[in-house]
Amino acid sequence: MDQNLIAGVLVTPQKRILHPNGDILHALKASGPGYAGFGEAYFSTVHPGAIKGWKRHRRVTLNLVVPIGEIRFVIHDDRPGSPTRGWFTDLALGGDNHARLTVPSGVWMAFQGQGKSLNLLLNIIDEEHDPAEADNVALEFFEYFKS
Repeated sequence: MDQNLIAGVLVTPQKRILHPNGDILHALKASGPGYAGFGEAYFSTVHPGAIKGWKRHRRVTLNLVVPIGEIRFVIHDDRPGSPTRGWFTDLALGGDNHARLTVPSGVWMAFQGQGKSLNLLLNIIDEEHDPAEADNVALEFFEYFKS
């Protein structure tokens, strides 16, 4: 999977504290890279093999963590003037890769369930959800995911 990061995208390793009765998984601190403020936090599930996307936020910064399962993220930059315009970043979070993915506004994102059962995503955004703030296009629009 492509590890060339689009301008403004961050992958920040997060601490996992092992405990015999259940682990503690860090997600985001106000002092951490990528923190842009708090507006809302929500969970989303994605079934194994299922793909959600493409979506682009016009204002919102995403901070994505996968505490259960594994999710593949594909991000596409078509921002005018961006040094990474035309790039795709393809990476997976969850399992052994406990990290936070920060996605700036203006880039497209889709994601796919990679785990064999429940794949759970935590998204911490810097403003409350507003459906009019985002754009959606059909999965085939960028022809990245092929059967």
